[in-house]
Amino acid sequence: MPQVLTDSSGNAQRDRRSSSQPPNQDSIIQLKGVSKTYRNGSQALIDVSLEVKRGDFLFVTGPSGSGKSTFLKLLYGEECASEGEVRVDNDFPATLRGDRLSLLRRRIGIVFQDYKLISRRTVTENVSFVLWAQGYTRKEINRRLPPALKMVGLQHKAECFPEELSGGEQQRVSIARAIVGTPPLLLADEPTGNLDPDNSWQVIKILKKLNQIGITVIVTTHDESLIRLSNHPVVQIKNGRLSSVNY
Repeated sequence: MPQVLTDSSGNAQRDRRSSSQPPNQDSIIQLKGVSKTYRNGSQALIDVSLEVKRGDFLFVTGPSGSGKSTFLKLLYGEECASEGEVRVDNDFPATLRGDRLSLLRRRIGIVFQDYKLISRRTVTENVSFVLWAQGYTRKEINRRLPPALKMVGLQHKAECFPEELSGGEQQRVSIARAIVGTPPLLLADEPTGNLDPDNSWQVIKILKKLNQIGITVIVTTHDESLIRLSNHPVVQIKNGRLSSVNY
């Protein structure tokens, strides 16, 4: 179960233990007193402390502009915290550069709201692209592709181009691309934001299935009906602050 660290007043409490302390092997994500302030003075996150265990499924909700995307970007090293400490799979993204950051990102699958598929490449080519980029052999790519496409129910669409797919199918391709490298952590940024209710639920069911086989899943969303149906822990980011929410 994810833990939001709070003080007696209910406010986020910074864990002041030294970053030199050995990591908790049960945790895949630890944020300690994390704040993010942009150059224009906008505060995206304020004193956020959170621990996510391996195998957890966590929803992160909040209004547009509340800091949900910033929270995810801190996890895969796209942004750095202004204060505090971010640890992901026993690494500190803010301290990594070049190949070391790339190695961390190989352990993180990312699903975006707008799919980010290559329009002139087939489903097979889109999913395998990440493996080619990481230097996998053709034999290994061919071994990994079928299970990934089967997991999202798109074996029969393997040679289709994105324009031949529905929005829900395109998002399922992006999920297959995110998991084909078997990462222990999957981050989904508003994955159902462009989908109708039926396709949204299909995507959530796939994410739940991935969680059942051991992948830690974090989903940002503002869709409260999906959250209620899914029955997983929820935290909310509002005005830059993080708190637990009961649905």
